Amino acid sequence: MRIIILIALLLIELTVNAQSSTRVKSYRKKNGTVVQSHRRTKQNHTEKDNWSSKPNTNPYTGKKGTKRPKR
Repeated sequence: MRIIILIALLLIELTVNAQSSTRVKSYRKKNGTVVQSHRRTKQNHTEKDNWSSKPNTNPYTGKKGTKRPKR
């Protein structure tokens, strides 16, 4: 029974992470710099849920957020 609950929780977590992020295609800036494809949080009107904000962690890189959210 515990295994079923753990699997269900894992699936819920994966679903939440998948819905809260979007893929950015690689592109070239005006100065010639190439920006590689990457994932980011979906745009909304808050900074509290961004991966770069404290105390959040980027689920793809494991990097902890360092910015203090403004709102």
